[in-house]
Amino acid sequence: MANTRTPRRNLIEGRPALIVIDIQASTFVQQDVRAIDHMPGYAERMARARVAIDKARECDIPVIFFQEVHRPNLVDFGRELDGSEDIHCLEGNPNTEVAVEQLGFLPTDYLIKKRRYSAFFGTDFEILLRGLKIDTLLLCGGLTDVCVHYSFVDGHQSDYFCRVIEDCVAGSSEPAHESALQAMEYLQTGARRSLNETLKAMEAHKTGMANAG
Repeated sequence: MANTRTPRRNLIEGRPALIVIDIQASTFVQQDVRAIDHMPGYAERMARARVAIDKARECDIPVIFFQEVHRPNLVDFGRELDGSEDIHCLEGNPNTEVAVEQLGFLPTDYLIKKRRYSAFFGTDFEILLRGLKIDTLLLCGGLTDVCVHYSFVDGHQSDYFCRVIEDCVAGSSEPAHESALQAMEYLQTGARRSLNETLKAMEAHKTGMANAG
């Protein structure tokens, strides 16, 4: 590593939030042809995020869900259809809704709708993070190489500590998934974390908060 001054950071620095990116009903619907390519095991990885979600609630860590959604007349797609993706996530389509049953979504969770890949772009995400006094973003969901990656980058550039739960993200392909994880690790050493590591850190955070109180 070129930067020999890289400090050893905790998995959770300060106050954390679990960020669940675009795990929507379509993830769990069998389709012969998808508007967006998914790597093998995609749905299983998304379902595994439920473990992190349940643990976050147990540890009083805010859970913030993101839902990509577009108007049926396609006016807000911008350049999104110029690449590999076909039309997807249209308003009014049941498959666009958050995967409530699989993820155990609750009315007390936070839900932010977005029109672009990054969770920060054109949303009130930063206002919510400031209100909750969040320092660390724990990311899960999809796609690793698109919405997770771009949200990570914007979080990094906004000076948040960013961690990606690599068991609970999945990409458009296995090579794209791995490359995105490597790119995120490049930005913040220790960004790639396992689900087990994250669950232990959540529990330690809960214990630390209880002792501080």
